[in-house]
Amino acid sequence: MANQFKEAIHQFNRVAKIMDIECDELEILRRPDRILEVSLPVLMDNGRMKVFTGYRVQYNNTRGAYKGGIRFHPQVNLDEVKSLAFWMTIKCAVADIPYGGGKGGVAVDPKTLSSGELERLTRAYARGFSDFIGPKTDIPAPDVGTTPKVMAWLMDEYSHIKGENTPAVVTGKPIEVGGSFGRETATGMGGFYVLEQVLNKLKMAKSKAGIAIQGFGNVGMNFAMIASAAGYKIKAVSDSRGGIYNEKGLNMPEVLAHKKATGSVVNYKNSKNVTNEKLLELPVEVLVPSALEGVINETNAGRIKAKIILELANGPTLEMAEVKLLKKGVLIIPDVLANAGGVISSYFEWVQNSRQYYWEQDRAEERLKNQVVKAFDKVWQTMAGQGDNNMRDAAYTVAVRRLISSLRIRGI
Repeated sequence: MANQFKEAIHQFNRVAKIMDIECDELEILRRPDRILEVSLPVLMDNGRMKVFTGYRVQYNNTRGAYKGGIRFHPQVNLDEVKSLAFWMTIKCAVADIPYGGGKGGVAVDPKTLSSGELERLTRAYARGFSDFIGPKTDIPAPDVGTTPKVMAWLMDEYSHIKGENTPAVVTGKPIEVGGSFGRETATGMGGFYVLEQVLNKLKMAKSKAGIAIQGFGNVGMNFAMIASAAGYKIKAVSDSRGGIYNEKGLNMPEVLAHKKATGSVVNYKNSKNVTNEKLLELPVEVLVPSALEGVINETNAGRIKAKIILELANGPTLEMAEVKLLKKGVLIIPDVLANAGGVISSYFEWVQNSRQYYWEQDRAEERLKNQVVKAFDKVWQTMAGQGDNNMRDAAYTVAVRRLISSLRIRGI
């Protein structure tokens, strides 16, 4: 999507105008602190050398160390990474955790790499950015196309470079090397907690809240399993190959087994195949985009029937689409709140790594719920004060207030 960063800053400017603030601190927040681009030479299995381009954008560290994932995807570019780093800055402020925002990426399809090639690429990324990341400086995490195993490789390479075991340099690691219980499901779990709070505010029974989920990766799959186990009717899910729909609801454990057996949810029994595009337009109460950004646009916004959109993906709704949907009375739960469970759990992992004291799963999940609910309450209260149904503006208002306050207190 062209000019994605420009659109992200336009959202920021609109909220600043609504807040009626004009100050020098806003100019600081409109620009990233640092943009890094490095060449990553990788020896491929065929004996040839291939050079990839790695990005890391460190957007703002006023409230703490830069924090954000590393994305391995063919469409990665600097504009996208800048946008994601900006959103991470906002998200960490909404979640009220002591982090700034950053993001990284490599333009590559990890599915085309062997395990050895993927490991060598990851270690090259660690070497390329080792002078700029660190437990108190910039803390990467998994994102699209990266996994706990990738984080373990990155942590291991960084530790070798620094000459000491440094688990706190990344989050989202396997439990065996310093990961936190609950981290793998945290983004989906956090989104579920937010949805529960919204339905409670709207007095909507879960039996009336049929759900369609676009994206059946880690986030969408975990959200689907959690919501289904809690009694919600999951009517549709999809992955990169397409989707399935059953108006009466899907058996999620069976769908997951089918996905593992065949590589896709498509052609699951007792369901109708649908495209990813059609899934967005199904007659459900709750739509959960949890794949890539920009899927809800001006063209399809008028055909969306959901009353609630829970943004588990980053930036799935374009601005002109949002204008149309808000006019229709659709409540959009913004990504910077809806998927903040992942970075909150990452913060907990970093705390445990730093203290070398680890929590049980119940404790990690309880703390996650408390932090998510606290963030939701602040955003909902702010939205009520603004007198509309625009949760994104409310979330940005909360974040901007906290960021400007930190800038002023520090004297920047």
